[in-house]
Amino acid sequence: MSFSGADTMRKRNSSRVSKRGSARGSERGPERIAERGSALVATLLSLFLLVFVGLTLYFFIGKQMWFPAPINAFGRDLDRQFTRTFIITGIVFFLSQVALAWVIFRYRENGGRAASFEGNNTMEIVWTTAALVMFVGLGLAAEHSWAEMHFRGASEGALKVEVTGKQFNWLFRYAGPDAQLGRIDPRQITESNVLGVDEKDSSGKDDIVTGSLAVPVNREVELTLRAQDVTHSFFVRELRLKQDAVPGMAIKVHFIAEQTGKYELACAELCGLGHHRMRADVLVMSQPEFDAWLVQQKAEQ
Repeated sequence: MSFSGADTMRKRNSSRVSKRGSARGSERGPERIAERGSALVATLLSLFLLVFVGLTLYFFIGKQMWFPAPINAFGRDLDRQFTRTFIITGIVFFLSQVALAWVIFRYRENGGRAASFEGNNTMEIVWTTAALVMFVGLGLAAEHSWAEMHFRGASEGALKVEVTGKQFNWLFRYAGPDAQLGRIDPRQITESNVLGVDEKDSSGKDDIVTGSLAVPVNREVELTLRAQDVTHSFFVRELRLKQDAVPGMAIKVHFIAEQTGKYELACAELCGLGHHRMRADVLVMSQPEFDAWLVQQKAEQ
């Protein structure tokens, strides 16, 4: 073979090798790009979870948007229960989100074969049991406050007030000098008798109906909640008291307000187009001030 022929063969072989190398490089290029893209997505998602967890803890621990201070013992008990619940579930939330961020980044796609797992029965039993213990334990911790509000009745000397919700305002009925509220008969509801007080019941003749709820400070108050049309919800933030008023039912709740002031009663149940207007004032005052207020309301009727 001549030297020129050998040179020609070498050139052809080198050309083939370079083509194969360039082909392999072009095949690996998309894989590398995919790996870089997968790492970027996993990193961003992991960072998002960590930032989300950090902001959540900041707003709750720093109490940036928190409840107003409670004005009764039930409210303080409820806040303590809320804090316990937040701490326990917050720890679980923090650890689970951090673990999720780590798993997303650690097992991101890297061009290898996908792995499959069948689960771990022991771990599933452990975390299911832990969740059960946590929820049952929190429920038992709140049992006393719940029973105090819903299962124990008001004391004998409690001030009795009937609260009626109707689209779209609250009405409050107090007993007159006879200390007795008249019977309610929905069939007797008229424009002049908006609550349907039974006209045949003499004890209802001196009842006092107002548009604000006034109560004496440090005295137990028993409310009887009624609704005339749809379900409403009696909600006073500072009392931590929220109870639905259901048509056809007379639901009793009680509380003791320990701080004088003016608070807002809002309907916490979407009750129609005028729902936003369904508000009233809750006035907590001294006993002499309350007595004078009641006399004034009676004179204005």
